[in-house]
Amino acid sequence: MISSVHLIGFTLASLVIIVVPGPGVVFVIGRALAHGRRSAFATAAGHAAGNYVVAACVAVGLGALLQRSAELFLFVKLAGALYLVFLGIQAVRRRHSLATAMSSAAGASDGWRALRDGFIVGVTNPKSFILFGAILPQFVDRAGNVPAQMLLLALISVSMGLVSDVTWGLAASTVRTWFARSPRRYALVGGAGGLAMVGVGVTIALTGPSK
Repeated sequence: MISSVHLIGFTLASLVIIVVPGPGVVFVIGRALAHGRRSAFATAAGHAAGNYVVAACVAVGLGALLQRSAELFLFVKLAGALYLVFLGIQAVRRRHSLATAMSSAAGASDGWRALRDGFIVGVTNPKSFILFGAILPQFVDRAGNVPAQMLLLALISVSMGLVSDVTWGLAASTVRTWFARSPRRYALVGGAGGLAMVGVGVTIALTGPSK
């Protein structure tokens, strides 16, 4: 059973981390600018699922392994960074064809791709490992069912993150709709979204804890 003190404490700790825009938030914003609201929401859902997978891995012991192995943590971080850079470059290269991507057929497939990409960003986001690997274990009762407590607390945190991501995506897609009233604005918005993804990837690769 999770005590009210632990529940409130972890909720507040999660809130502090979530409200500071990290790789996931910027990635959702980039997708909203490049592809619109539907893609942003799908990305947010995938990101939340990826975050919860990290929490589940922490609950069964993988998180502790990542905390002990600097090499493994660095590999996960760089893999996510390289994937973000790849997606950003693709968005920049295809910035002139965003109007086609807005069609209903393209939108359907893009939703699945966005879900997948958001998931990958979620499971390779160093911020997730910090929250669930270093902070989450401090708010469980060792005398109880530790994995169950961690999964429940993580669900609360992931839900908060999903609300935050969706809000950011909604705001960015609204701005994008205004810009997208002309073909030239489509190109500008697509390029901006792609550059945002590249920037996040480079930031992840060059900063943050590596051990």
